[in-house]
Amino acid sequence: MISVRRAGGRYRGGDETAGIESLHAFSFGRFYDPDNLRFGAILACNEERLAPGAGFDEHPHSHTEIVTWVVEGELTHRDTAGHATVVRPGDVQRLSSAGGVRHIERNDGEAPLTFVQMWLAPKDPGGEPSYETVRGIADSTPYAVPEAGAMLHVRRLAADERTAVPDAPFVYVHVVRGVVRLAGEELGPGDAVRITEAEGLELAAAAAAEVLMWELSG
Repeated sequence: MISVRRAGGRYRGGDETAGIESLHAFSFGRFYDPDNLRFGAILACNEERLAPGAGFDEHPHSHTEIVTWVVEGELTHRDTAGHATVVRPGDVQRLSSAGGVRHIERNDGEAPLTFVQMWLAPKDPGGEPSYETVRGIADSTPYAVPEAGAMLHVRRLAADERTAVPDAPFVYVHVVRGVVRLAGEELGPGDAVRITEAEGLELAAAAAAEVLMWELSG
């Protein structure tokens, strides 16, 4: 089964007066939708846009794998486990909140910041929090989140280039930029596709594109 979710259908959040715009693909915060709580292990896919100097003050997380992909600008991360990092386009950041951790996310740069943040449910909640950043991840190197039974595939495609969609019980596709075609549908920035029991599917770029694909176990 293939379900296309358009960018314009996301829940709009954030605080314009504080320089924060948030776009939520799943039920989130005050936007409660009992029919859109999760897909496989994915609990949230949020596109965050922060003006220079804007950010999220220290706040808690627990029992969640939080994976962040920076689209443009630089994201400053600090957490109560002692990690302080600047995350840039092409880097993958993961915070395993486990039994509980607090963190700060800010745009301390002079240019606008856009990032996509995805929350996944771990198979076994609890434990000690952990953190890592992988610099300059390559298309050919999937990023594994074994705690959630998930694998992130980053695809940067030239016009007319094609790539296979992973065969998996669940696949979540999010278009970061450009235009792609999948199963007869044309998808642009912010569009997403939720695929159940994917088999033999292919994604084609109609123009230069960047796509995030989550391969999820059952």
